[in-house]
Amino acid sequence: MIVVAIIGLLLAVAIPNFSNARGTAQRTGCINNLQQIDGAKTTWAMENKKQDTDAVTLEDLKKYIKLDANGNIPGCPAGGTYSITTVGDNPICSLASKGHKLP
Repeated sequence: MIVVAIIGLLLAVAIPNFSNARGTAQRTGCINNLQQIDGAKTTWAMENKKQDTDAVTLEDLKKYIKLDANGNIPGCPAGGTYSITTVGDNPICSLASKGHKLP
């Protein structure tokens, strides 16, 4: 009976820590993807002589980012979606309110 109680106590401590670690890993992966998109955007803009106010799409950047197996830009590990509007703006994740944003 004591062994069962100890295992229950350990699980009560471990499960919340696992959830926190998972969220942190997803946030870090998303930020890394946003940094890659931002770097690709900068390279694309320089090669195409674009200004900060010029429009850019994720489709324009595919040539500059390592794509996933389906030929798409890697997505947010937490299920968010990426968007970008102009060369001068940072790429945005739909989960920015949860910390999925560039510093």
